[in-house]
Amino acid sequence: MELAANKNTKPPIQENKEKVVSPWLEAWRSFSKNKVALVGTIIVIFFLLLAFLAPLIAPYDFKGQELANRLKPPSSDHWFGTDDFGRDIFSRVVYGARISLWVGFFSVIGSLTVGCLLGIVAGYYGRWVDGIISRIFDIMLAFPSILLAIAIVAVLGPSLQNALIAIAIVNIPTFGRLIRSRVLSVKEEEYIVAAKAIGMGNGRILFQHVLPNSMAPIIVQGTLAIATAIIEAAALGFLGLGAEAPNPEWGKMLSDAKPFLTTAPWTMIFPGVAIMLTVLGFNLMGDGLRDALDPRMKN
Repeated sequence: MELAANKNTKPPIQENKEKVVSPWLEAWRSFSKNKVALVGTIIVIFFLLLAFLAPLIAPYDFKGQELANRLKPPSSDHWFGTDDFGRDIFSRVVYGARISLWVGFFSVIGSLTVGCLLGIVAGYYGRWVDGIISRIFDIMLAFPSILLAIAIVAVLGPSLQNALIAIAIVNIPTFGRLIRSRVLSVKEEEYIVAAKAIGMGNGRILFQHVLPNSMAPIIVQGTLAIATAIIEAAALGFLGLGAEAPNPEWGKMLSDAKPFLTTAPWTMIFPGVAIMLTVLGFNLMGDGLRDALDPRMKN
């Protein structure tokens, strides 16, 4: 009886259910394990909070002048010292975060939008359309980016808005060539061929299939481009082609502090450190995103 019972007993069926993990969730897990990238993210968040909470953090009006306190070294009253007009440098650095991040984000959004549209069209349609757009990119890339930005601002006129436009224009080819190369590989995938076979329009294919599957390198490049845009904005401000006085743009602050490099070095040190830390944060975060989103970087 016992043998019969054993024969009739069926072994338990072990269901092997594998959890399907979203690629974005997997990328986040990989990113969260990257300590260097997390440090960069913390730096970026710090400066974002600094920009948003500037009215609450800055102890003085960034435009307020006190000539009696000009070129005072750092103290308990003025943590970063004062400039040649007696303005509090700490308050100006805090408000300068708003300007630099504003230029960085919106210039990248502009160049990313135009560059992606041109790159998608060039990569998807090919032939003469690709030839014309690619040659335009080649011509723009033949000039050093800062020189091209200077030329554009010289034509449009020195101002913060024109500096933003110039930075956006010079970064268009970077995004355009990146998305074009991605589209050239994606459009040969089987699901794109299937979408064409069932009669799906080119517009739906581009924005529902091609673009979403090309977002990973765009996100990485966009993060790194913000750092580049902040440096370019500071360079234009240093040359007097960006923000105008009394706006506390970091590059403009460095330019105004040149005559006092030896007598009042704090007027240059703190804006320079702010630029360095912001750019470092975006670069570290961008490298972490690249490692998390690029399949070739995974074991």
